[in-house]
Amino acid sequence: MPTRDADAAQAATGADPGPAKANGTQAHRQQVQAVATELFAAQGFAATGVREIAARAGVDPALVIRWFGSKEKLFLRTMTMPDTFTAVIAGPLDDLGRRLVDFLVQRTRNEATHVFAALLRASDRPTVQVHLREAVDEMIVANLAQRLPGTSTDLRSRLISAQVTGLMAALHVVQDPGLVSAPAEELVAYYGRAIQLLVDG
Repeated sequence: MPTRDADAAQAATGADPGPAKANGTQAHRQQVQAVATELFAAQGFAATGVREIAARAGVDPALVIRWFGSKEKLFLRTMTMPDTFTAVIAGPLDDLGRRLVDFLVQRTRNEATHVFAALLRASDRPTVQVHLREAVDEMIVANLAQRLPGTSTDLRSRLISAQVTGLMAALHVVQDPGLVSAPAEELVAYYGRAIQLLVDG
């Protein structure tokens, strides 16, 4: 597989386009975004190349660079998950800790989990780090701070966010075997109780 620098250089110059289309439509651009979302989420930033995305989308690699500027910009454009926790955070506060953890261990082994993992693995890049921080703030902190009772609601919402993203990282990035194999009900009981302390203040 070409390195990402070689890949980007070939895409930028239009070298070796093969059978890919040299011209694109809005539908092609949307297909590039759909393919990029799938590949970045499944393989991560480093393992996914512009040429691979272009080939799967059926366009010239140069078009990907023309439309999105760079592989990193395409990654930032497609790796989003701002609505992931909206519904669960909007529910009753008296058992929010348990419901948040249940949501994490039972219902987020999907695209949102893969997006978070891809962003975290690529967060050594400054722009990705900022994007991840802003996404987490929008996804959890902004929705939660306005709902918490008592004082220090912003701080408590950020601590809850740290607990939520920490568990996501442990389960889906580090894949801690002790946590991955633990019964879901025990994770919900113990970790949910810890989060609930911050919810209640």
